Amino acid sequence: MAEVAGPGAEIGGILVQVQEDLHQLKQKLREISHDWEGVDAQILETAIEKTESGLKKHAEEYLKAANRTVLTISRSVNEDLCPRQISKWGIPLETSQKEITFPEKPANTLATTWHGRLPPHTSAGSKHKLSMMLKVLYDPRNPCHRNVLNENYGVTLPLINRRKTPSFFAVAFALVLMKGISVVEIIEHPLMVKLNTCVVPPLSFCAKNEAPTRKIAKGVTVGSLSIAPPSFPLNNVCTVFPVSETDSKKGILNLIERGLIPRAARITLEKPLVLPRPVPLHEFHTKHRKTAADEGADSKKAEDGPCPYEKPARISSYTKKESKGRGSIAPPPSCISIIPPKKSREQLNLAVQKQETGIHSTLPPKAFQKLVEFDIPVRKGSIDYESSELQGFKRHCCLFWGSILSFLEQVAILLKDYAVPFAIIKGKKVMEIIPDFELNQKPTRKELLSVIKNASTVRKLLSRPGQRYKGQNGTEVAATKIQATWRCYKQRKAYIQFRRHQWASGVIAISWLVHIHMRRVRKILKDSRQRHLENFYIRAKHLAANWNRIRTSRRTIIHIPSLGYAQSIREATPDFAIHQGSQIGRLCEIQDPNVDVIYVCPFEMSEEMLQYYNKLLGLQTAVRSGNPEDIADLQDRFKILTPEAINSFPDRPMSLATFLKYSPKTIKRIGHLIRGKEAYVVGGLLGQDDLEVADALDVPILGPDPEVAHLYTSKSGSKRIFAAAQVPVPPGRYDIYSRQQMVEVLSQLIIDYPEVKRWVFKVDHDFGGSGTAFCDILTHLRCHPWILKESRRYGPEIWRKRWAHEPALAKISQELPGLLAQHAQAVNEKRFPTWGKFLQTFVRQGGVIEAFPPSDSITSITVDMLIDPTGEITVVSCGDQFHANGPFRSTGTTVPQSSVEPQVLNSLCFKIGEACKNRGVVGYFSIDFVTFIHPKTMGQQVWAIDLDLHYSDHLASTQLLLYVTNGTLDCSLSRFQVQVIPPKPKSRHASKEAPKPGPIVSRYVIMSTSIMHANLSIIYYSVFLQMCKAHGIGYDLQGVLMTFAQHLFIIYQELSAPNMHAETNFKEAVQDVERILGVTEQNKLKFEKEEEEEEATKAQTSKK
Repeated sequence: MAEVAGPGAEIGGILVQVQEDLHQLKQKLREISHDWEGVDAQILETAIEKTESGLKKHAEEYLKAANRTVLTISRSVNEDLCPRQISKWGIPLETSQKEITFPEKPANTLATTWHGRLPPHTSAGSKHKLSMMLKVLYDPRNPCHRNVLNENYGVTLPLINRRKTPSFFAVAFALVLMKGISVVEIIEHPLMVKLNTCVVPPLSFCAKNEAPTRKIAKGVTVGSLSIAPPSFPLNNVCTVFPVSETDSKKGILNLIERGLIPRAARITLEKPLVLPRPVPLHEFHTKHRKTAADEGADSKKAEDGPCPYEKPARISSYTKKESKGRGSIAPPPSCISIIPPKKSREQLNLAVQKQETGIHSTLPPKAFQKLVEFDIPVRKGSIDYESSELQGFKRHCCLFWGSILSFLEQVAILLKDYAVPFAIIKGKKVMEIIPDFELNQKPTRKELLSVIKNASTVRKLLSRPGQRYKGQNGTEVAATKIQATWRCYKQRKAYIQFRRHQWASGVIAISWLVHIHMRRVRKILKDSRQRHLENFYIRAKHLAANWNRIRTSRRTIIHIPSLGYAQSIREATPDFAIHQGSQIGRLCEIQDPNVDVIYVCPFEMSEEMLQYYNKLLGLQTAVRSGNPEDIADLQDRFKILTPEAINSFPDRPMSLATFLKYSPKTIKRIGHLIRGKEAYVVGGLLGQDDLEVADALDVPILGPDPEVAHLYTSKSGSKRIFAAAQVPVPPGRYDIYSRQQMVEVLSQLIIDYPEVKRWVFKVDHDFGGSGTAFCDILTHLRCHPWILKESRRYGPEIWRKRWAHEPALAKISQELPGLLAQHAQAVNEKRFPTWGKFLQTFVRQGGVIEAFPPSDSITSITVDMLIDPTGEITVVSCGDQFHANGPFRSTGTTVPQSSVEPQVLNSLCFKIGEACKNRGVVGYFSIDFVTFIHPKTMGQQVWAIDLDLHYSDHLASTQLLLYVTNGTLDCSLSRFQVQVIPPKPKSRHASKEAPKPGPIVSRYVIMSTSIMHANLSIIYYSVFLQMCKAHGIGYDLQGVLMTFAQHLFIIYQELSAPNMHAETNFKEAVQDVERILGVTEQNKLKFEKEEEEEEATKAQTSKK
């Protein structure tokens, strides 16, 4: 070997030596090809080791020399390069000497290039990494050699434990390095096939546990390759070294490595390596499919190929980079740099498919289709590995047969476990699944069944109960299943029992904690309420002791019109806030100059409403003087406050005292207004919250204990008061709390009072007549004639005895439930649409049954009374009711009452007042009476029917009446008197004399707080008042009833549209007033007739 001039030239000598050694090895192999057994394999191993040591020794120096070589890429004039076939490992193939031209370059090309741009530089880390990879590739005995080949080239080499086997791989690598062919081509090379059959089983199909059994042959396998001599001027790019046709077929990279082509030479390819064309983007579900055009192209390519077993070339594309200056074109990258580090199984699969397409392109279509399908039969869970289908499939998938074999074994295990007699595995489907299948992940049953051709039949067998126990290890699996099921049952049962005990203990613990907490809260509330009650009694005693002084001195009255009914009653009452806000007339108590009023309103009042009440309360001065201009401003005498908690609870029907309790700002403001003044609270129906508010304000309440108020306000409680006062009441019973009791009591009442046609049922805790129902029993009772017959048969004396009533009671009790369900009618049909719902409420709350007056002409009377803290009883108002919504609901009153003699009415009222006083009742309360002409006695009968221990709407209207008329109401005489204002003189000269007071006359006034029209809510108050003024509607003290009826009818016409059906009671009120007017007119004619008769009698007496 000639001397080498440097590291760059030493590679030639090394390659020559490698060629000689390999040539000798090839010769040896040819000589012993007929008798392989007698050859000593040491010769082959010695030659290969010598080659490996030479390569290993000079690898680093060669890399250093190659990296220091300056390579530049000049701008190409001809951009269109001819396509060129690139080998699978990135090395150009099928390149003849004719396709390579060496154009003449000036001698100073390298110099120009160095001056034009900086030389390329490779980092130290990259150099070290490349050198280490080359060392691994050059050394087959290296532990990482097999992994590098598998990762970079996709070749899986078998594990061979014998020392002499690496020489086989050294030969293979030498062929790669010398011939420039791919590893896949080496596998089918004639030399390697011969060597492979002699040394080990085939490379791709070597089983895991299979070891080579034949001896290794040694010798030279390749001939010598020509290299450039050391004296070849490497730096003279103009010199052309002769290249033979055989060398030109080795490829450009081979020629460059052998030094036959200078590295800085400019290489022009007639056909470009890469042709640009658009890449189609496929959807996920079509990624494994081929278009018709691709299939046709592949088949055509297979037909035109020189060899049917030629492997498809792998083409690697690279981006062409332009340099700013001109220079030499760098040689193509090496195999290591152009091939990606890892190959996906999907790419290998596609490559093999293309390969098989080329192999079998000459086969008939049916044979080709049968070969591509690869239907693998599985009988009783066993795969026939010697079958032609499996062997063909094995040759087809040689590159990834390990994964496929593992997958097939798992499918076979599944079929054997379930004793499937026969199944067919689709090989094509297996190839599609394998790229997505990872060996470290067990496939699911769905994936395993997807590759079976008769999947429906297999699924039926797999889903058949007990099929698993007929297969492989079925008895053991069945025993395991039975044991697992029994253990699961025992554990589940124990767990459920444990959870029950845990849940029970949790419930007990929570219940106990809630019980303790509730008991503590109840104790706190009980102590708080007891404290409020004690403070209430203390302040009540102080108020009683100082009442005579307080009622004549300057004082502030806090009006809280709260209705402290139970929650069920409040929720069942629509517009509950309107019922609490209908006593705005309490403001008129400022008529007393020593009284200031604080009125708590249950809803926000608009500015327009406040202006209206300011003007209304300022009219008293004008009424007294008779001059409309004398209107006083009394805004400092009254305050209208609204609790802020109303906005926090907009949809909750709570009492006004409860809203005020949760309104600290309003309570604080009331405290500022009453500071340093005498004050007390006048409430409605008192509740526990009223006591708490009074305690917060530190003021007394003019009213009874809340428990006393609720007890005697109920219908049964009022009956006790009337019974104690010994006043006449309608026949009936109270404190009824069961259906059986109601039927028995009503049956007895029907027998005792046969003249009563209608019976009334009243719920204890209710107001406004909404908890009332009635039924005309005698009209619908079929056994009533028989009862009358029995009473006449027994006679009056015997009929009074209870034993005579038993047959009649039995018949009535049997007939009453159906009669009431069919004919009983509730006053509030919206709340109680059926008798069943009313009866449910009646039994739950308790109630009374009383007789309806047996007369067609009935008048109801309302009387308001006051028991002051000193115990003095006073009648403050009285009036006759008129009804627009039936006889059980009051719409308004006429003041004063004129239906009963005042002395008789006052006597009854004072008796009831004394009974209330004896039971601790203090403050305002109202009594309802009913009067009629009894059909038997033909005398006037007065019954007390109801008692309400709170400030009533009738009393608030009376306060307004007295304020705006400046009149006086004498309830002892049932007389309302006002002073008529004399008209002003029409002369221009005013008289110097003081005007004489007008006469005092008696008048009747009609008042109402329940006149309702739905259209009033859509009219501004100012518009409504202007409308009344336009029609002359105002205060008129003459012809009250007639004027009221006329004005009411005018307002009804103005509010009602022809096509609008609004809810209203105007018409009923007008009709009831007209009825009263008719009775009044009859009484007037009767009185006139009596007066004429008396005058005639007196005249006759005087004549006598």
